Amino acid sequence: MAVFMDFNISYTTDKKRLQSVIETAAHLGYSTVAINYVVDLEQSKQEIGKPKCVSELFDTFPIVQGKSRPIKVLNRLTVVASRAAHFKPLREYKAYDLVAAYPKTETLFHAACMEFTIDIICVAATEKQPFFFKRSSVEGAIERGVFFEVSYTPAIRDSTMRRHTIANALNLMEACKGKNVIVTSGAGKPLELRGPYDIANLGLLFGLSEEEGKAAISTNCRAVHLHGEMRKTALGIVHSMKNEQPLTERQEEEDVPASKRAKIEMAQ
Repeated sequence: MAVFMDFNISYTTDKKRLQSVIETAAHLGYSTVAINYVVDLEQSKQEIGKPKCVSELFDTFPIVQGKSRPIKVLNRLTVVASRAAHFKPLREYKAYDLVAAYPKTETLFHAACMEFTIDIICVAATEKQPFFFKRSSVEGAIERGVFFEVSYTPAIRDSTMRRHTIANALNLMEACKGKNVIVTSGAGKPLELRGPYDIANLGLLFGLSEEEGKAAISTNCRAVHLHGEMRKTALGIVHSMKNEQPLTERQEEEDVPASKRAKIEMAQ
């Protein structure tokens, strides 16, 4: 049986509203959701901080409809990048289960596809995409295991945004051929959520096949989650130093007993 996920529940300081959205997601059959913290560094006084601890949301997490286990809640960071300096690896990123970039220019989109240490690249939904998706950039992201996100809530809120969302999604599908795509809600309140099978059908409007639409809210999301786990654990650096001392000299020293080596060092 498919496991459905929604990796874009808008963060709000209103705890009751956030709880209500997550409870609705569990009732609709979503096994995992991600609370999305959006940071636009172009705006003054915005900085990347630590996310709220998800365990503080509920005493007992709601049970997923049709399952016997509680819903899983992740934390996600989305950085709105208007300049290259806006996106650079920081220690704060490790506090988040998922990291996404919303590039505002073609140059930054290419960098997000080829260089940024991220899990998700956001596609514009509230406005017309200001650049074309180059296939070379998109293929680079696919090879790196990075996924593209299309959010459907703006299409529900406004007819103009609906046209932008569909047009941008269709342009993306031309470049990626339906590969490495996830569909999320971006919901800020319970009424903006839709059931998994409704979203799988909505994928047809975005240029996805029936199977691709289902994968966009299940298996592809699972791949994003795994990519996030690898990003958090695989950033260690092994530092090696060249030993300038010749091998023969080291061997001679190792052959000398420790007590005698100590006397020699004192004499020197």
